[in-house]
Amino acid sequence: MLPLAKLDQLVRRFEAIDAEMAHGGTGSDALIRLARERSELEPLVEAVRRWRALEEERKGLAALLADSATDSEMRALAEEEKDELDERHAALEHSIQLLLLPKDAADERGVILEVRAGTGGDEAALFAGDLFRMYQRYAQAQGWSVEVMSASEGTAGGFKEIIASIEGRGVYARLKFESGVHRVQRVPSTETQGRIHTSAATVAVLPEAEEVDVVLNDADLRFDVFRAQGAGGQHVNKTESAVRVTHIPSGIAVAVQDERSQHRNKARALALLRAKLFDQEREAKDSARAADRRGQVGSGDRSERIRTYNFPQGRVTDHRIGLTLYNLPEIVEGSGLSEIVDALVAEHQARLLAAEAEG
Repeated sequence: MLPLAKLDQLVRRFEAIDAEMAHGGTGSDALIRLARERSELEPLVEAVRRWRALEEERKGLAALLADSATDSEMRALAEEEKDELDERHAALEHSIQLLLLPKDAADERGVILEVRAGTGGDEAALFAGDLFRMYQRYAQAQGWSVEVMSASEGTAGGFKEIIASIEGRGVYARLKFESGVHRVQRVPSTETQGRIHTSAATVAVLPEAEEVDVVLNDADLRFDVFRAQGAGGQHVNKTESAVRVTHIPSGIAVAVQDERSQHRNKARALALLRAKLFDQEREAKDSARAADRRGQVGSGDRSERIRTYNFPQGRVTDHRIGLTLYNLPEIVEGSGLSEIVDALVAEHQARLLAAEAEG
């Protein structure tokens, strides 16, 4: 059952925003806020308007079927149309329920993606490289842009650590459930006995923070510059262009190295630091607000093992929702990742709906 009074209120708010924006006279900041609110309300308002149009059609059909003067041929057509309308009506009602769910304010933002090799030595670094390429290809297929901020290569390939920004609409909403420990089971190329090795990599997905989200005071920051390092420790840059910034109050330190410029690295390091502080603040609020975390898929703990990629069996298992798929090559290539992401989002929405129903 839809909360009709609430829907009426939201539609009126949408119409009031339209009137205010058309009238003008508001400052640029206020206009930006109104435009943002309007874009958030628009999908819901459009769905409500379609739902109400369907309601009218259903009433018309009900009247036709209730009329004893309706001939048998017309009645049969009306019955057929009624079934189709009922189906569309139920689907639209479900969509509206999802649109009414509490939203994560960060869902529409881009992210900073961190992939780090865990246990497993060279094989873990190779796996970290595979994971990063999976996300890179998936992002490109979504029309998002990916830019590497910092990378430390493994001695045999892959990455000990790689950090990238992914820009686009709704990136965090799609990738936020990827944070955690990813485990791989496969036979390394250096393995002569054909034994399966297990190694791991850790993924962190942080919503990008805007300057208004986290205010950084110069007095709280310490900057260090150093030479960028390549794989095996050799210098890839003869100038001190790499930047490390430490947030003294929290102790959080981030480093970004890039061959191009110290200025660019400083800007990237500040963006990364801001994202980490924003994420820390969000986690603290979440913990205080929801002890039982009914709407959460997994614990959100980055030490939690969330997924296993078993190459000999061609199998990928997401342990949080008990999903097992046998299309590992497509998933690792990025094209098959959508199936897992869709399942995680659907599970999250189902839990939120159940929590709402419980009151």
